Formats: sequence, structure tokens, C-alpha cells
Amino acid sequence: MHDRLTQSDIEKMQAEIDYRKLELAPKILQSLKEARAQGDLSENFEYHAAKRDKAKNESRIRYLERMILTAKVFEDSAADDAVAMNNTVTVFSEKTGREITFRIVTTIRANPIKRLISIESPIGKAIYGRRVGERRLVETETGETYYVEIRSIDKTTDDTEDEISRY
Repeated sequence: MHDRLTQSDIEKMQAEIDYRKLELAPKILQSLKEARAQGDLSENFEYHAAKRDKAKNESRIRYLERMILTAKVFEDSAADDAVAMNNTVTVFSEKTGREITFRIVTTIRANPIKRLISIESPIGKAIYGRRVGERRLVETETGETYYVEIRSIDKTTDDTEDEISRY
């Protein structure tokens, strides 16, 4: 499966790869050399911690490179007055009787705690490309359904401060 990513997502992932390869990896290698020089490696905490850090860094680099390699660049085709990528949207949930505000983002930037909701999520799929006043059915993976009404769309948000999710 290919993840749909924005050009900004790809640039952020490439920046993280560059940081990990050019800055972090040499520091980890230096820590590994220093710990190895201390002698007995069987009970050397610093050595084992540095090895673990090296493996985690290399794993993250591979993950990001694979994501870039298999990504499909998302072309936002929503109308100017409709919900699109990076829009902050307020919906009224008929299930809870409350308004909810969140921003629509790609899966790799999703973070429900920060109210960053994936376009691939049930609610993201239901409201993408829709306009204020439209009532949409949201269907969850478990088969639960509920209706939301789009109350407002703020198109002034950007993604410069968003972080790429960890795995």
C-alpha cells in the first residue's frame, strides 16, 4: 500500500533523514567507540545503549526512505469552498451533540491528541471535499455510524510546524 503524502511531508522526511545520517549517526558512532574503549563489553551499559541508539537510528532512516520511495504525492483537488488538506474544520457530531474542531492532515502527520486527523480516517474520508452545511455519514472500521454536519472551514492553516509521526 502506498501512503498519500504531500510534498511538504516528503521534504520533512528527507530533512529528518539528512539530520539522522549527517549529524546523529556520527555522534552515536563516537559514543559507541568511547564505550567500546572502556573494556569489558558484557556489563558496559554505555556500549549497549549506544548500540541500541544506532539500531533505532538506522531503523528510522530505513522507514523514512521506504515511505518516500513508496509514497504517492497527494494532489489536493477539493474546491475552494470545500474541506481540503490542512484545513481546520469544525463539525457538529449528532452522536455527542457537540462541536469538534480539528485539522485534516496526511496519515504520517496525524495526531489525535493535537487534533490532527488523517484524511484516511473515517471522519476525514466523510468530510473531504464537502462544504459548510453538509451533513455526512461517518462509518468507523467497527461498523459504527454517526452523522456530522460541517459548521466551518478555516483555510488559513499551514503545516510548517507539524511533525512526522513516529512508528
